[in-house]
Amino acid sequence: MKPEDLQLLVTRTMPFGKYQGRLIADLPGNYLGWFAREGFPQGEIGRLLALMYEIDHNGLNALLAPLRKNTPST
Repeated sequence: MKPEDLQLLVTRTMPFGKYQGRLIADLPGNYLGWFAREGFPQGEIGRLLALMYEIDHNGLNALLAPLRKNTPST
């Protein structure tokens, strides 16, 4: 993991699927769990989904709150 990855979780949106357009940090745990069971996609999106799964699974979502405050609204 790179430190910048945490910032990407609160700025990058899901590019495909049922939750297309939703911030990766806002994806539901059961959706992230499905990827964990079935396999994460290749590349950056897969890396970010895997990271978000670990954060969510371990109850560490509060770590992202300070990053959300520093994210400009669109």
